[in-house]
Parts: sequence; structure tokens; C-alpha cells
Amino acid sequence: MTGPGAGTGPRAVLVGPMGAGKTTVARVLAQRWGVAVRDTDADVEATEGRSISDIFVESGEAHFRALERAAVAAAVAEHDGVLSLGGGAVLDADTRDVLAGHRVVFLRVGLSEAVKRVGLGAGRPLLFGNVRAQIKATLEQREPVYTSVATVVVDTDEATPDEVADRIEEALA
Repeated sequence: MTGPGAGTGPRAVLVGPMGAGKTTVARVLAQRWGVAVRDTDADVEATEGRSISDIFVESGEAHFRALERAAVAAAVAEHDGVLSLGGGAVLDADTRDVLAGHRVVFLRVGLSEAVKRVGLGAGRPLLFGNVRAQIKATLEQREPVYTSVATVVVDTDEATPDEVADRIEEALA
């Protein structure tokens, strides 16, 4: 294996809030590095055969978080490409432990940019009611956790996915 992060586990694990661009940037990096991309939200949906929104509504957040914890543990153990985690995955202490020793990139996004990117929150189960207020509260609650697990922090505001990927490659070099 060659390139950033050659070795055991994912070459990079992307974390951050909704609207940070984790899934999009993961695809860009994977293409550049010639590796596979994996998204734990997609893994959970595939395992359950239903959307994350449906899991939240029908089975509750606790059930979703248990599925997410298992998906992250499996992906970190099995995947050697670029891994994108769901926005709330790092809230779980076991997940934070699994990430220890891996190259974790926190994609930081500001409130205004996150609101622009997320829009009205369709399909986002934690965005009921005032979307801007919910995103603000989520960013404030989670930023310290993202920072605590991150190997590097990359700002994404007013940057294209390619520019964010450039910043990640530079930070991991």
C-alpha cells in the first residue's frame, strides 16, 4: 500500500457535523488515493434495510446509536480506504476508543455554512423545528468531542470539496 495512512485500518476517518461535507470529501480523497470509500450511515441503512430517519422514528435514537456503534467498529476493523462517520458517532465513548490511534480528520464547519449546506434538514432526524437553532446547538455540543478525537482539524467554510481534500492531504503529509 502507498500513500497517506498506508498500514492497518482506514487511511483517513472523517468526522464532523452535518453539512461539513464528510461524504463528499471522502469520495474525493478515495478517488485521489485509489482506494474504496465507506460511510457508516450507509452501512447502518444497508443493515437495517431502511433509512436513518425511519430508524429514528420507528425504533428510536438509542437503537440507531447501537447500530452506529457496531457499524463504526466493523468499518474501522475491516476498511482500509477512506471512512466517513455519521455526525453523532463520536458521541459514543466506545466509538471514541475505537478511533484512538487512527488518522481522524475533523471537518469543521461554521453555523452559516452548515445551515446553507443542510437546507431545511429533510431526511435529518435531529432537525425538527428551528433548523438554524438545532444546528447551532449541535455544533456547540459536539465540537469539543470532534476536536478531542481528531488527529487534524480542517476548516471547510467557503471551500470546495477539492480544496478541503487538498487541506487534508497537506495536514496528513
